[in-house]
Amino acid sequence: MSRSIAVDEATLSARAREGDARAFEGLYRATSERVFALCLRMTGDREQAREVAHDVYVRAWEKLPGFRGDAAFSTWLHRLAVNVVLERQRRDRRRQLHERAGFDDEDDAAPSLRASPDDVGARLDLEAAIARLPTNARTVFVLHEVEGYRHEEIARAMDIAEGTVRAHLHRARRLLMEYLSR
Repeated sequence: MSRSIAVDEATLSARAREGDARAFEGLYRATSERVFALCLRMTGDREQAREVAHDVYVRAWEKLPGFRGDAAFSTWLHRLAVNVVLERQRRDRRRQLHERAGFDDEDDAAPSLRASPDDVGARLDLEAAIARLPTNARTVFVLHEVEGYRHEEIARAMDIAEGTVRAHLHRARRLLMEYLSR
């Protein structure tokens, strides 16, 4: 990020904290593509990513008065986006478990296990392969390999053990190799 963009971001975030909607719009315009890309990588679905990105900005507007400015606005927003995606995934899993009482293997719903016969043998790029990963494996893979989070940070964010993070990451890598070698 260039110095002028960082200064503009600091100025805009300070004004937005005071309730300036136009300043918040400026922050939205400066950050929305990155937030959408993060949401898309973590959800693997364009429509879900749009919805989650929208939720991120609603949440950002609500939480903006509490933003102290210790970090750059974009850093704070990135973390907020990760949390919003993880919260949504937890909520969706709880809902699925409730609806399918007795069938609690969360990875049963993974798109990778439901690939149509037409998909077999199709060449996949990395983004498409990531999108096919089961939810937890995709989330851990994106946070670790794409966003650079450490195992302990992911474990804290997802409220799971570090060993579970490592297992999801191992599974994600194995599945990606499998998908990409077809």
